[in-house]
Amino acid sequence: MTEKAKIPQMPDPDASKFTASQEAWRVFGIMSEFVEATQRLSAIRPAVSIFGSARTSPDSPYYKLTEEIARLLSDAGFSVISGGGPGIMEAANKGAFFGKSPSVGLNIQLPHEQTSNGYQDISQTFRHFFARKYMFVRFANAYVVMPGGFGTLDELLEALTLMQTGKSQRIPIILVHEPFWRGMVDWFKSTLLAEKVISPEDLDLIQLIDNPKDVVESIFKHYEKRSFGPLPREHEMLLNL
Repeated sequence: MTEKAKIPQMPDPDASKFTASQEAWRVFGIMSEFVEATQRLSAIRPAVSIFGSARTSPDSPYYKLTEEIARLLSDAGFSVISGGGPGIMEAANKGAFFGKSPSVGLNIQLPHEQTSNGYQDISQTFRHFFARKYMFVRFANAYVVMPGGFGTLDELLEALTLMQTGKSQRIPIILVHEPFWRGMVDWFKSTLLAEKVISPEDLDLIQLIDNPKDVVESIFKHYEKRSFGPLPREHEMLLNL
């Protein structure tokens, strides 16, 4: 006697409705993050986003280098945006906090990490990574990328991709401390460029700079013949990110 085939259970319609309702409300939560952050950050331009490792200690040369760059940028009139956490993020906020322009922290809620540093004139907390990442791009006139790990590389490569594909305006992307980044840039040339998966002009998106004053001068040089604010075409790009 053969065993009867088991009839598959139909999904509970009430459970499906509950899930759909949750997702709908989640969309409203995401929208509220975009609206609130856009309103709070609308007056901070011109601004520079600084990225780097959360694991960098205050006695590290990278920490001190970041603090100096952020202070110079702040005194030059740039708001400084960081991820709001410890390490390089704290150094960036600290340098700007004691400068003339606002220190901005875009904090993220994480289960086991990320405590906000105490050097923020404007502090905005996000639950969703992509809403936070959008704000780094949306309000930045330049990216300064300090030594860091996967999160730093994620921000760097996203910025490069957006500019390479024409989805974002071209702004300076400055990698600080050449010895740290040289191996990656050489690999871009020896492998990515050699395999023709990127174009020679894509490498022009990156600058390697070690001196803090040269970082500031490079940003000003980029804007010598244009305003810091987005042009109408660039504004449309940012709205369609």
